[in-house]
Parts: sequence; structure tokens; C-alpha cells
Amino acid sequence: MIYNFLVDLIGNEAVAAFINSIIPLLFIVPFALFAVYLERKVSAHMQDRLGPMITGWHGWLQTIADILKLLQKEDITASKTDKPLFFIAPILAFTGSYMAFAAIPFSSAYIGANIDLGLIFIAAVSSLVVAALLMAGWASNNKYSLLGAMRSAAQIVSYEIPTILVILTILVVTGSLNLYTLSENQTNIFKWLIFGGYGEGWQKFAIIPFMMVGMVVMFISTLAEVNRTPFDIPEAESELVAGFHTEYSGMKFAMFFLAEYANMFAVSVLVSAIFLGGYQSPFGYIGDVIGVSWLIPIEQFMWFAVKGLFFVFVQMWLRWTLPRLRVDQLMEICWKYLIPISIANFLIVAFLMVLL
Repeated sequence: MIYNFLVDLIGNEAVAAFINSIIPLLFIVPFALFAVYLERKVSAHMQDRLGPMITGWHGWLQTIADILKLLQKEDITASKTDKPLFFIAPILAFTGSYMAFAAIPFSSAYIGANIDLGLIFIAAVSSLVVAALLMAGWASNNKYSLLGAMRSAAQIVSYEIPTILVILTILVVTGSLNLYTLSENQTNIFKWLIFGGYGEGWQKFAIIPFMMVGMVVMFISTLAEVNRTPFDIPEAESELVAGFHTEYSGMKFAMFFLAEYANMFAVSVLVSAIFLGGYQSPFGYIGDVIGVSWLIPIEQFMWFAVKGLFFVFVQMWLRWTLPRLRVDQLMEICWKYLIPISIANFLIVAFLMVLL
């Protein structure tokens, strides 16, 4: 583990822990810049356009130029806002998103905190985002912001229920909520949970369709929790002129922006870590073949990034394909469909694990 290496190198656990906690940030910030560029290009090609092309080769410097411009913008705060809450909200939103990365394994060599209840920890800290959005909506003293915040709170709290039910289903099958353990045990494609990994004999084949259902339910639920289309009603530009962050500008707006893309990647790698082997290669490692052990964690990180980026791409694909849902439709999908399906899925999987 990198943490143990840092402790041996520095000799001070507090400093080593601080450096260990900074490592995910060194990934999140460049990822956010790349994801904004990717989203522009994905949307452009889906609409038969080119997207940014002038600043840098194929416009790859455009996002960096936009971020630099955003950071230099004047930080405007309306006179009637609740200033303490208005200031705290974007920090808390990013904190909740950032804390989720503590329990996500980047490779066998690096995980921020190897927590046995990692999945529950991620579900818990993501709730900080609800508090942040409510703070932002209330503190802005703007009816559109408040409506967006209320929508967001109802949406995230509702969709956490099917997410937790899927997590309980995973616990029944694997006996673990530790993402590092789950990734370590899915060493090849035949051991991936979506293909019945952890099962034995007939049990392995019997749970495959229910693991697939669980993955779809979790992906839809986490998509709603990060406010992505078609579940982006808290920010609905055509109705709420950007919702909870209407009154924000400059660095505060940038923190909300960063939190959104950090959340996108966090839920993407969460789904891949549970069902698709996490950082594990489906085909084996070049490092094993040529006998270079230090190459294996690098390959694992590459697989971790590729699987995460695949689900990020799907999220972007859906944004530019599906129309935004109405509030009643959004709640109906959760309470009438996802929750009953996830309950039935949990009970059937539990029965199969006991019976077979």
C-alpha cells in the first residue's frame, strides 16, 4: 500500500496520511477538465457538430482556458443571501464528493482508507451533498434556487433507497462491503459479480440475471443521485435557470462544477468495482507475463480508469439522448419501479443463496 510506503519514507504518520489524502485530488481535477472536454465532444458528434476546435489541437485547450477565465471572475454575492451558509455550501458539496473516494480502490497498491463498511461509508458521505444543496438553495434567497434545492433533496433521498437495497443484495452474495476485497476477489472476467462471481455450482448461474438487474438498478439510482439527465430537474435550466447554483459565480460555482464531475466518476467506478471487477484486468497482466511486478498496479489503475470512463461516457450519452423527466415521473420511477424491483431482487437472491 502507498500509505505504508509513505510512513516508512517520511517517518511521520500524520504527514503521510495528509499526502495520502491529497492523491485522489491529483486525479479528480485533471479528470474534471478532461470530462468537460469529452462532454463537449460527445454532444457535438451526437448532434453532427465538431465542438471546440480552435484553442489547441481539436480544441483540447478550450476547457483549460474556460477554467482559467472562471477562476478570475469576480465572486459576486447578493446582498440578501445568508452569507455563512452561502459560503459553506459549495465547500460541503465538494467535501461530500471527495470523501467518497476514500473508500474506492484505485489499484491493489492504493486505496485511501481500506474500510470494511466502504459501501455504507460512500452512501453516508454522499448524503452531505443533500445538505449542501439545501444550504445553497436556502442561503441564495432566490425562489428558483430554493425550488431546485427541494427537488434535489427529495430526489437524492428517494434514490438512495434502491441503492442501499442493491448494496444489501451484494452483501448477501459476497459477505463483504469492502470495495478493496470485492475487487481483489474478482480476478478475471469469469469471477466478475455480474457473471455470478462468488457463487458456486448452480448457484453461480442462478444469480447471474439478478446481478444484472442489480447493476442496472444501481446505475439508474446513482445517475439520479448525481443529478444527471434525465434526472437533472434540480438544475433544469429551462424551468429553474440552473436551480440551486443560480446565484453562484467564480470559484464557488467552480466547486459545484467540480463536485458534479467528481460524483460522476465516483458512481461510475463504484458500479465497476462492485460488478465488473474494479481495477482488475479481465484478461491478465502484461507485468505477470514479463515478470515485472511493479507494472501490475499501473495496469490496474489503467483498467480502473477505463471502466470508470466507460460509465461516464454512458452518462454523457444519455444526457444527449433522453429528455428531462417531470417531477412526478422521476418519483414514479423510483417508488413504483426501482424500489419494488430491488426489494424483489434482494429477496430472490437471498433465497437462492440459502437454497443452493
